[in-house]
Amino acid sequence: MITTTRIAAALALSGLSLSGFSQSAQADVLTVDKLNNLNKIHSVALSPDGNTLIYAIKTPEGSELYAQTLPAIGAMASSLQAQPPQVKQLTYSTGTESDVSFSADGKGIYFLSSRSGSQQLWYLPLAGGEAKPITQFPLDIEGYRLSADNRSLVVSFDVYPECDTLACSLDKEKQQQSVAHNAQVYDSLMVRHWDHWNDDKVRHLFVASMGKEIIKDAKDLTPQWQTDVPAKPFSGMEEVAISPDGQKVVFSAKVKAKDNAWSTNFDLFEVAIEGGAVRNLTEENKAWDSSPQFSSDGRYLAYKAMSKPGFEADKFTLQLIDLRTGERQSMAQQWDRSVEGFSFGPNGRAIYATAKDLGQTSLFEISTAFGDVRSLFSDGYVGDVQVQGQQIIFSRHALNSPKELYRINRDGAGLSQLTQVNKANLETLQLGETEQFSFTGANDEQVYGYLVKPALFDPQQRYPLAFLVHGGPQGSFGNMFHSRWNAQLWAAQGYGVVMIDFHGSVGYGQEFTNSISRDWGGKPLEDLQKGLAYVKSNYKWLDTDNGCALGASYGGYMMNWIAGNWPTGFNCLVNHAGLFDMPSFHQSTEELWFAEHEMGGPFWAKDADYKRYNPANFVENWQTPMLVIQGLKDYRVPYAQSLGAFTTLQRKGIDSRLVVYPDENHWIRNPDNLKHWYEQVFTWMAKYTQ
Repeated sequence: MITTTRIAAALALSGLSLSGFSQSAQADVLTVDKLNNLNKIHSVALSPDGNTLIYAIKTPEGSELYAQTLPAIGAMASSLQAQPPQVKQLTYSTGTESDVSFSADGKGIYFLSSRSGSQQLWYLPLAGGEAKPITQFPLDIEGYRLSADNRSLVVSFDVYPECDTLACSLDKEKQQQSVAHNAQVYDSLMVRHWDHWNDDKVRHLFVASMGKEIIKDAKDLTPQWQTDVPAKPFSGMEEVAISPDGQKVVFSAKVKAKDNAWSTNFDLFEVAIEGGAVRNLTEENKAWDSSPQFSSDGRYLAYKAMSKPGFEADKFTLQLIDLRTGERQSMAQQWDRSVEGFSFGPNGRAIYATAKDLGQTSLFEISTAFGDVRSLFSDGYVGDVQVQGQQIIFSRHALNSPKELYRINRDGAGLSQLTQVNKANLETLQLGETEQFSFTGANDEQVYGYLVKPALFDPQQRYPLAFLVHGGPQGSFGNMFHSRWNAQLWAAQGYGVVMIDFHGSVGYGQEFTNSISRDWGGKPLEDLQKGLAYVKSNYKWLDTDNGCALGASYGGYMMNWIAGNWPTGFNCLVNHAGLFDMPSFHQSTEELWFAEHEMGGPFWAKDADYKRYNPANFVENWQTPMLVIQGLKDYRVPYAQSLGAFTTLQRKGIDSRLVVYPDENHWIRNPDNLKHWYEQVFTWMAKYTQ
């Protein structure tokens, strides 16, 4: 396992600091504009020989592709110190480039681009020359997979399921636009999901043969299916796998059924690459099956599976099917962590997985033969894992560093930082120092949290408090860097930031995660209170009596709950998309499985907990000024929840403000809206903190 000290030592060899920036006498602090202008790495791909790394960098102007030559393993640190890495910009298009994959021979890359006016697949030879289009479909490609020999292309489109050609879907779309009325009719749930009302279109997988001619049509692999493959809005082509021999496609989907809104029964399905009968591979498991992936030799099919139906935060355990013998096994069952992403090692003897772990998102090696688990890297948020030969490439970001790419040996040694895409942006930027702490919380169990000092910290001064409460509720405000709820922005404003991973948070064992269900206002509130008391006793520079609490989703629920059950705890509250009235939440949200698991059934069930932990039942205690924020396209926590809280505040004469974003969903995505959001929050907090 690599510790923070070892990381700092490894990066120091490259002339880098752990946080990715050098402190300066002219240090500046982070602003929303500077945050929005940071370069963002995505679409990472490693060549078959492991010598070339491709990635996209998103800037405010667009997204372009870059190639970086990797030195031999062991030479990384010295090469960065002696000379900058060899990086070449590959594309200069006005469109967006993403979703990179290498050709089978490693001589070129495939990628999605909208440079032609619609999102299509393109090919770029790395030896030189212009990118050329591979497809010219009448519809935008939503995602793609290539067979190992590059002879078959699997793509996803949003189509009308009754159509048997892409042209038919295009014609039907035009017909729909000419209909005089705009009514939508539903006979079953879900009628809407996340930020859109469901229409007659669904996402299907199609297959086409690769050749010298531009591909203009494809065959539907799931004809007549009334369900999305892969599922919208969050799933992508990580839910689709092509066997190494190019003969089969395996995908995850939820079959259309009356109980879709209160069921988490996603299954894995198999179909021949040329189409035909579809076979359910996981019919016996009524919980969630996800993320199929073949080993490179075709012997194994691995995937993630939950075991508890109806529970979206159940533990994801790796499952392994031996395709030679048909034997199935659950891997590392005793390992009390939930797998997120994973990749097979080159010989199929190990799987490299990421999982939340004590405030980090860490990298682990799991033996496919014995199920042994070994921690390789545990500092920050690890993603984009690529395994080739003896090396592992991955991305990392942390509370004090935006996303960069790193390399480590498969034995856990030889850590090197590969990219410095924000070196110029961070050179004079002073970020707040971060610290993880722990204390005894509810049930006398250890609870973890993070603290971020003000960016320009002076130990002789006292600072006001920003108390951030994460959503989920099975989530975590761990060691990560993100545009939304970025703790460094509060540190830049002069606040000390405290974040508690209360009971129900992920990365501390499944029992800890399970403990919040049917106890939303119990142990989590106790953890927050005890955590703040611990901070007050141990960090004298932080004025915990001069602060505001903030949260979104469940964190927003907690603001409403604090208002009625800890009414003198804070000078002000900020509630983004928080649940206010639990019975009406069940009546209007889309994923009913969530509410019914967390509260113990539908709202009319006699033994359910909708009244017990309902913030609306405690409004007689409300007295704390509150800023309420809501996106109108939020169908997870519909706007009536925020309107109910604001109406209550106004009717009771409590200082309050409602900010509404008509085009935003549960999150604030638009950079201009994000800037406005932070301005509203900081102005509100400044009004109530010294």
